[in-house]
Amino acid sequence: MKIMKLLFSGAVLVVLGFITTASQANYEVARPIELAANQMAAVGIGDKAPDIAMRDPQGNIRKLSELKGQVVLIDFWASWCRPCRMENPNVVRTFNAYKDVAFKNGNGFTVFSVSLDQNKAAWINGIKKDGLVWENHVSDLQGWRNAAAGLYGVNSIPATYLIDGDGIVIKRNLRGQALENTLAKLKK
Repeated sequence: MKIMKLLFSGAVLVVLGFITTASQANYEVARPIELAANQMAAVGIGDKAPDIAMRDPQGNIRKLSELKGQVVLIDFWASWCRPCRMENPNVVRTFNAYKDVAFKNGNGFTVFSVSLDQNKAAWINGIKKDGLVWENHVSDLQGWRNAAAGLYGVNSIPATYLIDGDGIVIKRNLRGQALENTLAKLKK
């Protein structure tokens, strides 16, 4: 039985690796030296979330710091990233359920989406197609060279950082039901 579980786990990892690689095939992948530098700069739990100031699809600057007082999910994603697109319905459902909730350390929940797209039309289409209804969508259209991704040490997506009303990182890489369960525990 253990052998079957190991074989199944290995097969799942191979398939996930193929999906991720295939979804990124047409995009430049960060070089190993850049990855090492990003990992050293990674933001961890308990750290103050570095501010992000970047343009939205309409060209306006949006800042993470303007959301102070709310619980915020910083969501690094891209329209070409299949795992990201598969996770988006969970993020939308959670946003709709918790956007007006009072938390122990924050009033309301929102999402600050940082896209690693290079193509503006594909980015905007992904937002519309997936129904990402929150207002905070940003990108510098630099792909893996995205300034915020570098600042946070992001080297794979989807990647998320949950911050409290004071801007402190309280959880990382929450997906699916784990995000909703965490928010439920943070309610007043």
